[in-house]
Amino acid sequence: MSFDFDAHEARLRRDGFTIIDDFMSAPQLDAARAALAPHLGLHTGRNSFEGLETERVYTLVARGKVFEDATADPRLLGLLDRFLQPGYLLTASQAICIYPGEKAQPLHFDDGFYRMARPRPAISLSIICAVDAFTDDNGATDIVAGSHDWSSEQVSAFLNPYGIGGAPDGEIAALLTPAVMPAGAAIVFQGTLLHRGGANRSTAPRLAFTNQYCEPWARTQENFYLGVPRAWAARMSPELQSLLGYNIWPPFMGQVTASHPLKSLEPGWIPPVVAQMPKGETR
Repeated sequence: MSFDFDAHEARLRRDGFTIIDDFMSAPQLDAARAALAPHLGLHTGRNSFEGLETERVYTLVARGKVFEDATADPRLLGLLDRFLQPGYLLTASQAICIYPGEKAQPLHFDDGFYRMARPRPAISLSIICAVDAFTDDNGATDIVAGSHDWSSEQVSAFLNPYGIGGAPDGEIAALLTPAVMPAGAAIVFQGTLLHRGGANRSTAPRLAFTNQYCEPWARTQENFYLGVPRAWAARMSPELQSLLGYNIWPPFMGQVTASHPLKSLEPGWIPPVVAQMPKGETR
């Protein structure tokens, strides 16, 4: 069955989100669980935003071929092509395991750290894929449909008197919709959409992973040049290399000492500042 880009785009523009029911197959989910198993059970979050009963595995794109493939999934990239400028970047990539007893995350929107007044086009888009099924009581992502179009004043008034991150009152809670979906489904949403990780009132963990993509001119949340070893990036697909920043946004943003950044992935590459250092000079 072909992927209906037009329908997903329409929902993203109207509601701020859409759900891809079959984003990952059962074998892909098994591979994701196997790749994450060595990294889970080691630590939980440091604050209420990360989640004191939530475990996060950062730089996920480099932790298994299954995550490389998901990050550059053609259906997802084709959808992102309709919202972001060519050369857009991967800005964050992480697994999120919400354990029983976790409280709801503070309400937020993912590109809120780009300090530009709303309403405005989203500077980033996010995807959250359910490795475990999302249910009403196990921490399914709560969303506020339509909030992607709100102004800064509307967002502040909606969250008042608690402010961003405060506990929602009855009126706010009534507008939250849990993204209930089966394992393998994924929600894609605009970076201006208000949402939060839900409370896990069940007796089992809820595992998912999320990637965020931003405009090519925006600073990324994760520094993948340092987080992903250069030798590993050199083995990745051209699409993924571009998402990690090994590309040029015209006319020359991203250049490395006046050269294309892909040259830095070639065998034996030496930074020009080292190669051109005067003989006998040291640092």
